Amino acid sequence: MFEYAPAPESRAIVSIRPSYDLFIDGEFVAAESDARIVTVNPADEEPLSEVAAAGDADVDRAFAAARRAFDRVWSGLPGAERGKYLFRIARIIQERARELAVLESLDNGKPIKETRDVDLPLVAQHFFYYAGWADKLAHTGLGTRPLGVAAQVIPWNFPLLMLAWKVAPALAAGNTVVLKPAETTPLTALAFAEICQEAGLPPGVVNIVTGAGDTGRAVVSHPEADKVAFTGSTEVGRQIARAVAGTRKRLTLELGGKGANIVYDDAAIDQAVEGIVSGIFFNQGHVCCAGSRLLVQESIAEELLPRLRARIELLRLGDPLDKNTDIGAINSAAQLARIRELAAAGEAEGATGWSPSCPLPERGYWFRPTVFTGVTQAHRIAREEIFGPVLSVLTFRTPEEAVAKANNTPYGLSAGVWTEKGSLMLWTASRLRAGVVWSNTFNVFDPASPFGGYKESGYGREGGLLGLEAYLG
Repeated sequence: MFEYAPAPESRAIVSIRPSYDLFIDGEFVAAESDARIVTVNPADEEPLSEVAAAGDADVDRAFAAARRAFDRVWSGLPGAERGKYLFRIARIIQERARELAVLESLDNGKPIKETRDVDLPLVAQHFFYYAGWADKLAHTGLGTRPLGVAAQVIPWNFPLLMLAWKVAPALAAGNTVVLKPAETTPLTALAFAEICQEAGLPPGVVNIVTGAGDTGRAVVSHPEADKVAFTGSTEVGRQIARAVAGTRKRLTLELGGKGANIVYDDAAIDQAVEGIVSGIFFNQGHVCCAGSRLLVQESIAEELLPRLRARIELLRLGDPLDKNTDIGAINSAAQLARIRELAAAGEAEGATGWSPSCPLPERGYWFRPTVFTGVTQAHRIAREEIFGPVLSVLTFRTPEEAVAKANNTPYGLSAGVWTEKGSLMLWTASRLRAGVVWSNTFNVFDPASPFGGYKESGYGREGGLLGLEAYLG
């Protein structure tokens, strides 16, 4: 096997301020409180910067600015004019793509080849896509009236991409935004604030307030919010649903998942192995739609599993800025502790864990890609979302059993089906209770395709024409 020489991307392209304020009404402004949050590089635990922690008074200021911008400027602007701003933002994102990819890898821990080749192209595509819709709302059948001010809270696994998923359709539809990025990954959202300034976006159309859980609660519960959009854990989603219940606010939730990757005995095994690896180890498994449950037809399990282990042995774990790296750092110490807890539960409950013999860096938050066999439906690792590079393997004999096991989960976000038979593919997909079903592939996204789930994976859709529906009255 060839050894890979280090191929690091330069950090020099990124300029990180030692401290960031809140972005309100088109300007960076100091928070009322002196409280700050330190964001660190998960790969080496070194501090990157500190950001303001917005309090209630700061959130009030952000919503007041968003309301003024909605009433006086943005909602009355012709769609074609709104589209021009979105096109401008998309082009600036493309121009700064290399810088933003490095910043995302530093702040999040994911490999540079993912931020460079997946995240940033999709971010720009979403703004281009919704820019094209801005002057065509009358032809959607969804109406043309924006809702007002959107309160948006995004997670740490795809910080800039989740921002694009939410901000682009909201602005295209004529809404203004108050957005809170995740506590551990605020830097690309703050870079996006600079892009809004560079694009000449009217003040108050986009406001970004950083902080932890208290800030998020203040944003989603604010009386000036007409629409709440949240991506994150199912537990926090439940809390938001309770807080919004009985109010006039519209709500969309994109929550957790426990996706099934079903491999039938006629599947192209090597192709399926690549899809399995991508489905669970992409972004260290920090993916709500990850294929974290592998359902293999019993007759090919003995053939597929050795090939899967051999492929995992070739994965390279290490420096996220190295272009050869496949597995980066876990995002935070808290998330690493959660992954370790559930992996230990898998061993304690009788499943057999296996990991490749890759060394771990001495500093940072790291977890080897892990495969559990001998898993039953009763195991915690088969039922609970781990949100890490841990794969649970179960077997089945018949298509009916595969569907029953795949649907035996409180979640319903994603699934993959691997088979050479089109009829079997369609039969299976039509019976899976999942918002997205991939055919002989996994983790493929397009801004024109809606994404969302059922059951405890939330409700509403982001992306595509349906992504506009959430922001039109």
